[in-house]
Amino acid sequence: MELLKVYTDIKAAPEWLDWLRQEIHPHQLLVPSQPGESVLAEAPEDPLLREADILLGQPGAASVLGAPKVRWAQISSAGFTRYDTAGFRAAAAEKGLIVSNSSHVYDQTCAEHAFAFMLAQARQLPLALASRCPNGTPEWLDLRSRGQSLQGQTVLIAGYGAIAERLVRFLAPFEMDVQALRRKPRGDELVPLVPPESLLSFLETADHVVNLLPDNPQSRGFFGAPEFAAMKPGSAFYNIGRGTTVDQEALADALQNGPLAAAWLDVTEPEPLEDEHPLRQLANCHITPHTAGGHAGETQHLLRHFVSNFRRFLDGKPLVNRVI
Repeated sequence: MELLKVYTDIKAAPEWLDWLRQEIHPHQLLVPSQPGESVLAEAPEDPLLREADILLGQPGAASVLGAPKVRWAQISSAGFTRYDTAGFRAAAAEKGLIVSNSSHVYDQTCAEHAFAFMLAQARQLPLALASRCPNGTPEWLDLRSRGQSLQGQTVLIAGYGAIAERLVRFLAPFEMDVQALRRKPRGDELVPLVPPESLLSFLETADHVVNLLPDNPQSRGFFGAPEFAAMKPGSAFYNIGRGTTVDQEALADALQNGPLAAAWLDVTEPEPLEDEHPLRQLANCHITPHTAGGHAGETQHLLRHFVSNFRRFLDGKPLVNRVI
């Protein structure tokens, strides 16, 4: 049996690195002395990469391509922006490099976060939680009249992947009209797809627009002034994808002057968004600090996902969450 070397720059507790070491035995685990600080930050280049057959974590794109022995890289996030370029894809194809991500680690919680945003908007939770109005007063009656049911409303999901598929299943009991936008249709989508040329006309009818787009050259600034201007008066916009996909100044204008009633953002550009930014000043803009994918036991879940894929790799089976 060929013995492989697995390199990981994941920041994990020593006991979980020991667990990983045992799970891949007799294959060897390589751990750098200085792992990356963040999945969004470029990790320092490490000479150990030159020994590795398999990578787990967030090594730099140039480092991945420069590692002479590497055959498979599993990215420790759902997003894989720094690898999603024409140059990297071409080089990976020439090298025979397989790349997978960790969508299945984060799809459930990201979908729950988006769903929680939608419920909070429909039930007007920010207003209700801030109010102490007595029962029967005009303020109380107004607050009650603002609440809506999701049932029968219309949703557009931009970016159909693992998170979108989970969200679609969450929304099914509400009998909502859900449609999605996908760059490369596969034919197995659970909802109808909106043709790109029909996007603006569909935005006119959507009560909720959920942005799950990743960051890549095609998606940057995807939601701008024309898209926000086309949205239905009183609609809500949600961003669980990446902040770079939204023109935030145009979003602020749409929240102040219409047609949007509210925005719910888990991602911004930059992160965190500066206190002076117009979006921070708006009562109808609600921001969480890129926590949608977070959950108790996240690192353990990530390592278990890798081990499951590692066994598939050894058995010659297709990898879960393969992206390249």
